[in-house]
Amino acid sequence: MYQTDSPQPPQETLPTMYDLPSELVGESGCSDEFHIFQPRLLSDTCQPTSYSTEEFLVATDLNLYYDVRHPLWYKRPDWYVVLGVPRTSHQDGLRLSYVIWQEGVDPFLVVELLSPGTEQEDLGKTLREVNKPPTKWQVYEQILRIPYYAVYDRYTNRLRVFRLEGTRYQEMLLPKQQLWLEEIELGLGIWRGTYEGVTGLWLRWYDADGKWITIPAEQAEQERQRAEQERQRAEQEHQRAERLAEYLRSQGIDPDNLPLDVRK
Repeated sequence: MYQTDSPQPPQETLPTMYDLPSELVGESGCSDEFHIFQPRLLSDTCQPTSYSTEEFLVATDLNLYYDVRHPLWYKRPDWYVVLGVPRTSHQDGLRLSYVIWQEGVDPFLVVELLSPGTEQEDLGKTLREVNKPPTKWQVYEQILRIPYYAVYDRYTNRLRVFRLEGTRYQEMLLPKQQLWLEEIELGLGIWRGTYEGVTGLWLRWYDADGKWITIPAEQAEQERQRAEQERQRAEQEHQRAERLAEYLRSQGIDPDNLPLDVRK
């Protein structure tokens, strides 16, 4: 059992991610397909230009322990990104949870995907109950002071983003439902396309040129198309050479006896 009266620093006396629950306590934890695919697309396309792939963490449904005074309290954002921390957790590989007093860095952006059962709390319309943990909004705004908080309603296809200004979140104006984040040189917007075989509207990151960041499947398809174009060009060149050779033979000229520069 950890001790709170020890002179040792909190990193050595408070519970670590190995001591804390990493699952949803008292809930099934089951997600619908949208809540599986959408965070995956955000992770696939989140590539901050100022950070290497090992210098930031993207997390989906990863318990976020936020209060050193109440070490068992946590929130479980649908998706979030933390800048300036290792993508994996030290020597142990993948994280079981994200523990603020161990990591020392708060998230930069949290994204919540609205559902009928969580919409009121996600939008800060739920009051804290007596003797209960604070709401998500309170944690993100007042305790962790996360710079950006985004909520996406797939039923109305509306993206809303709140920026921390002073001590409170202020909703940002989003022309064309797009948000440019200068700190990471990436934009977040609504993209219409097919992902995981499902066609619709999705949240996705884009670059400074306004181009959607490609996902591995798209990169593989682009490589396949380039290879196919090269094959077709080679085939056309071969056919052109064959036609030329056939014409020369019809004129009584052996193409194999011509200088190489003439054959070309």
